[in-house]
Amino acid sequence: MNRALRLGSGQARKRFGQHFLEPAWVVKLVDALDAHRDDTFLEIGPGRGALTVPLAARVHRLVAIEIDRDLAAALPSRVPDADIVRADFLDVDLVELLRNESTPVRVVGNLPYNVASPILFKLLHDANEGRLLRDATLMLQKEVADRLVAKPGSDGYGALAIQVALLADADRVLSLPPGAFRPPPKVRSAVVRLRFRPPAVDVGDRATFEKLVRGLFLQRRKTLANALKPVADSAARSTADLIERARVDGKKRPEALTLDDFARLARAML
Repeated sequence: MNRALRLGSGQARKRFGQHFLEPAWVVKLVDALDAHRDDTFLEIGPGRGALTVPLAARVHRLVAIEIDRDLAAALPSRVPDADIVRADFLDVDLVELLRNESTPVRVVGNLPYNVASPILFKLLHDANEGRLLRDATLMLQKEVADRLVAKPGSDGYGALAIQVALLADADRVLSLPPGAFRPPPKVRSAVVRLRFRPPAVDVGDRATFEKLVRGLFLQRRKTLANALKPVADSAARSTADLIERARVDGKKRPEALTLDDFARLARAML
């Protein structure tokens, strides 16, 4: 029997959004990782260890963070070469956890659908422009994956795509049907790889940039001249002044603006 099929009898828990990957798809994911002997990997949500087992055998070090108490307790006997951390990933201090690593760490995870966005934003922040985290290969709901790689003018383009494009290069790696998991989810999934790097453009103050992006996409169907007004008012700026200083077309909608357009608007607000 395939070892991945024998890794425990723990049941998936709905409150953790758990769906365990079938063995054939584990092989495809491991191959897609292109892991090397000198790599250190951080796995988010190892579950019963289906991916942890083959990956730990290929790399220098594997740290796995599991929120489920029972699964975390069972993993050390199944994957003795991995370091198991029983915790909520969102609460983990990655700088402290990975303080002894001499090279950037690689990340892999099958992200629960209900907390995918917070985890993504934590990774973007903690990656430290690629100095702490080199890349992240993440299994996500297809809708979230589409939003990560969306381009200006497309339906999925929004705040998430812009925040990712600022700090990482995103590529789709695999597409998975519901039958790739047990229990099968009600949605399709995809694997996306983020390669972390320094910011693609100068956005000025990062908090101002993030507030601007979120504010404009709350009114994504309005023209920029109209959508910008609440944000401009909060910064005691006039909409016309911001548009002129940023050299953007006020007739465009937020969903048509590029990362560089948003960066110029954010700098104009300072």
